[in-house]
Amino acid sequence: MSTRYAAAHAQPTGAGDARPTALQIIHDENLVNALADKVVLITGVSGGIGIETMRALHATGAHVFGTVRDLSKGQKVVSDILASNPNGGKIDLIEMDLGSLDSVRRGAQDFLDKSGGKLNLLILNAGIMAVPEGRTKDGFELQWGTNYVAHFLLFQLVKGALLESASPAFPSRVVSVSSLGHRYSSIRFHDYNFEREPYDKWLAYGQSKTGNIWLANAINRKYAGRNLYAVGLHPGVIMTGLAWALDEKEVAQIITPEATRMLKSPEQGAATSVLAAVGKEWRTVGGVWASDCAVQGRMQENVSFLEDQGYADWAFDPEGEERLWKESFAMVGLKEE
Repeated sequence: MSTRYAAAHAQPTGAGDARPTALQIIHDENLVNALADKVVLITGVSGGIGIETMRALHATGAHVFGTVRDLSKGQKVVSDILASNPNGGKIDLIEMDLGSLDSVRRGAQDFLDKSGGKLNLLILNAGIMAVPEGRTKDGFELQWGTNYVAHFLLFQLVKGALLESASPAFPSRVVSVSSLGHRYSSIRFHDYNFEREPYDKWLAYGQSKTGNIWLANAINRKYAGRNLYAVGLHPGVIMTGLAWALDEKEVAQIITPEATRMLKSPEQGAATSVLAAVGKEWRTVGGVWASDCAVQGRMQENVSFLEDQGYADWAFDPEGEERLWKESFAMVGLKEE
């Protein structure tokens, strides 16, 4: 694949530097108003990189659907995007709370009704990080239930639309937004919800983000032969509302003066998601780990946590992925087809 953006990422100097933005990706790919016949669904579009992902894909002319918990908050975002670019595609909001599987079911049906059962690109973007211990409405540990379980269910509910819309000329794609934080933990098959062991917010976050990678890997393995591909990725380190649960000391430990050069703006943080979704060279790429607008390899030793964009050893585990896939059907009350 092309290393078009490698030089821009070689010597980062902080948010707003030469690294590409999501809108730049659209322009570089010559996709402005070029996807008017496509349908996109993005989770979590009322904040952070979700806003910029929607802004960029709106510029392609596609019909973009975005999920939000708060419709009024989401509508302010939509109004801003439409004001900045009145010539893009249509935008519709879908009310969906990923902390409730019933809400996911209602939102998925609302989407299918409004889209006419068409879906070309699914971007699993929403998430929470390092939050205090809690439970979703269905009893899952908050990060596991929100970041992974709800997205697993959403994919299963819209899978038919993705497969029906797929073609060799324009394969359907799933982009699963994970994090370097997946390195904190593999999947805790023995204790998904920290019922046997004390809660650790970073282990919980790590497990959920490994789940996001495994979901993409499993989707790609099962459906690439039917023109549906999936990629797991790290968007970068971006100071957004995602970090609301961290205190000043924790932020200072992560974002050291040296590490500030690695920070991306939300516009830059959405770039890898957008490239993986619509980049022409990415159309049949799946089952890989991406970051900094490129496919990345295994994490190296003796490289700082934020500088190394590679994946942990457990990020690719077909046996584990298959076990999680099967157990996830039971979690969401579905039968595996």
